[in-house]
Amino acid sequence: MVPARLTVRFFAGARAAAGGVSAEPAEATSLEELTQHLTDRHGERLGLVLKSASFLVDGLSCHDRRAPLPAGATIDVLPPFAGG
Repeated sequence: MVPARLTVRFFAGARAAAGGVSAEPAEATSLEELTQHLTDRHGERLGLVLKSASFLVDGLSCHDRRAPLPAGATIDVLPPFAGG
């Protein structure tokens, strides 16, 4: 499978763990591959956040980290939030 070109947007603690980056391009076939790629790029601190993060693919919640990603998709990385 050919990796899809994606835009990854980081929010809250994910942004902090990515060194303050709010958005960046990436290529991956699945969220599983994307999380490994982002961990390799930014380090284990982000990797820990990604393990418990929620992901939106073009605005829709995606729970299957092995599902294929559509080309051109925007992936939002949402860490767990505290409070109400």
